Amino acid sequence: MLFNLRSLKIPLLSLCVYLLSLSVAWQAQAAELELVSAQYYEVDQERVLDALVEAVHKATVSAQTSGRVSNIYYDVNDYVKKGEVILRLRDKDQRAKLNVSLANFNQAETEFNRLQSLHSKKLISKAAVDKAEALLKSSRARLDQAEENLERTIVRAPYSGIVVKRHIEVGETARTGVPLFTGLSLESLRVAVNLPQDMINVVQQHKMARIILSGKNNISVNAKSMTISPYADAQSHTFLVRVNLAEGDHGLYPGMAVKVAFSTGKKQKLLVPLSAVAYRSEVSAVYLMNEQQQLSMLQVRTGQKSAENMIEILAGLQEHDRVAIDPVKAAAYLKDHIQNKSEGRQ
Repeated sequence: MLFNLRSLKIPLLSLCVYLLSLSVAWQAQAAELELVSAQYYEVDQERVLDALVEAVHKATVSAQTSGRVSNIYYDVNDYVKKGEVILRLRDKDQRAKLNVSLANFNQAETEFNRLQSLHSKKLISKAAVDKAEALLKSSRARLDQAEENLERTIVRAPYSGIVVKRHIEVGETARTGVPLFTGLSLESLRVAVNLPQDMINVVQQHKMARIILSGKNNISVNAKSMTISPYADAQSHTFLVRVNLAEGDHGLYPGMAVKVAFSTGKKQKLLVPLSAVAYRSEVSAVYLMNEQQQLSMLQVRTGQKSAENMIEILAGLQEHDRVAIDPVKAAAYLKDHIQNKSEGRQ
């Protein structure tokens, strides 16, 4: 059977145009993919340890004077701002003594001014003025003491924080030194770490660490400072290290479990952006674009995440390999490429 080549000329031309348009479309899609090259960077080498958040300031507020409790304004788990009144004692006696002291002071001040005026006119001796001045100072001291005693019936928060325990009820009598409230501050926090003895020298040398906030996509906070115990625990052979956070709201609370990454030196690591790694079940992979502009999914073995939203590639990639930053777009491109290729063959 003979074919008329002239009759096939137009269909063949249409097929070539179609395939060419597919190729152009694939190249356009590939150009839209944002790519990044795997590079070696000198990064801090770290060792991550478990830690526990604790409050720097934790104290028990005690009564500074005796009196019956008339009002309690806060309870356990309430947040209190610094300087706010948390409790009042009955102050009737203190106010009465303050009024008496104030009256005595006003009388002594008036008498001193009168005698000083007479002395300026040389009508009385200097000794009389000195005696009036001593009486005025004495009455002033008693007035100050009365004001202080009245102020002591008002119990204020020494710092902003959380009430963790209340030791007294309304109607009970508080005596000097008796505990009233126990609270802890959320303004200044630190984390406590038991440091293995094999790390003590390198940590003392660098004194750099970051606190990794658990469950927050590797978000970390750099340590403000740290205090290292000068001796090891005899039972665990570990050194207690307290890592201080800068003041501010980090979303942390005393008692929370976090991790601390201690700097142990510098190391060259092959890194790609954290967003470039796709996770399929237990497999980690990237979308690799080769020199022929062909995209493929490549399994890799990852290492530690860095503080700059980068991740170490231990195996699967080489330096200068180009990978897609957005695996979702790369997967969509690869799916369309395979589908269009299949349709082109048909």
